[in-house]
Amino acid sequence: MRVHLREIFSKSYGQYGIGAFNVFNAEQMHGVFRGAGKAAAPVIIQFTPVARNYMQPRMLEGMIDAAEEMYPEVIFSIHLDHGTEEHCIEAIAEGCYSSVMIDASHEPFEENIRITKNVVEKAHDKGIFVEAELGVLSGVEDHLAVGDDKALYTDPVQVEEFVRRSSCDCLAVAVGTSHGAYKFSGGRGLRLDILAEIHRRLPGYPIVLHGASAVPHDEIVRINAAGGKIKNDAKGTDIGELLQAVGLGVCKINIATDMRLIWTRIHREFFRDLPDKFDPVIPGREYMDALEEFVAEKCLMLKNEIK
Repeated sequence: MRVHLREIFSKSYGQYGIGAFNVFNAEQMHGVFRGAGKAAAPVIIQFTPVARNYMQPRMLEGMIDAAEEMYPEVIFSIHLDHGTEEHCIEAIAEGCYSSVMIDASHEPFEENIRITKNVVEKAHDKGIFVEAELGVLSGVEDHLAVGDDKALYTDPVQVEEFVRRSSCDCLAVAVGTSHGAYKFSGGRGLRLDILAEIHRRLPGYPIVLHGASAVPHDEIVRINAAGGKIKNDAKGTDIGELLQAVGLGVCKINIATDMRLIWTRIHREFFRDLPDKFDPVIPGREYMDALEEFVAEKCLMLKNEIK
């Protein structure tokens, strides 16, 4: 059942985290919905501008309509991830989304507010929530590429003014995560101290954590054994820290890299072990099954039902 993000946040805030999964194709749609149903957990289905260019918005909307009919027990909302001002305005006009993210985090503070406020005004006219970002995450994902030297932690001193002046409904913050497989190095983890100060200044306000994939080491090992070349020190976000973050106002937890790692591992091993095969249905089915299990486990972890 499709619901507004407002309803999901109101029930989850301070209690459990909501997995926000980036979806690009039908296999991922099935896997995420099946996993959410198995965990009896709400999810956020995210489309990036790259996904919209790849599949086209009408096709994505068709898949959502079909999934809603096929998996009526699953509670979900639709979100545009990492949109520019233009992307957000397009998505707002389409009527499929209950929330959009305007990412002007690379702009100076005043310009970020101006762009965000413009999107908020258009979105709120349609009853659509707006996620903004303050601070800059490093890493590579889709059309995003930010070097470590350009990454900036969110300044807690700025969050109240930013939210008040832009009127955004939730805020993505930079507290140590990054996009892609290489999220942490040197034993670093989430800056929970920064998150705690943001929570103190914005009590009851929903916070978003990007780059929250776990990047399991065994996935890296298996991918590399099948011909991959991912660095062995790739490291993701610890579930224990994610649960602490939930207690500090984080509602929405973005996951994309882990889904891509599973896809890569399954397809590399398939073509290595069965070089005479070329039927996409075989690894496709295996991927859907594996993604179902992954999503179910992740959702249960974020509900603190398994560790």
